[in-house]
Amino acid sequence: MWQIEYTKSFLKELANMKAYEFPANITVEGNIELPDVILQQLANQQQVKVIILVNEPTEEEQEEAAWHRLAAEQLLKGYSDDDAIYDTI
Repeated sequence: MWQIEYTKSFLKELANMKAYEFPANITVEGNIELPDVILQQLANQQQVKVIILVNEPTEEEQEEAAWHRLAAEQLLKGYSDDDAIYDTI
């Protein structure tokens, strides 16, 4: 089991914080979209601490992804530069 020791300054800082929990999405540009209701509660130009929790892929999903990678690798191994002629058809 993990044992975590907190410094007094961290605990003091933590006591003065407010936490908001909500689902969010990462945009194509790589930004995190915050719900308007949360944005309305935050002051502009305020520094915040962010903790990001993501779902890890299941063992089944990891295995399926590995099979897809292997299949793609094997397919590309059989590709020759001479086959490029067919790319223009």
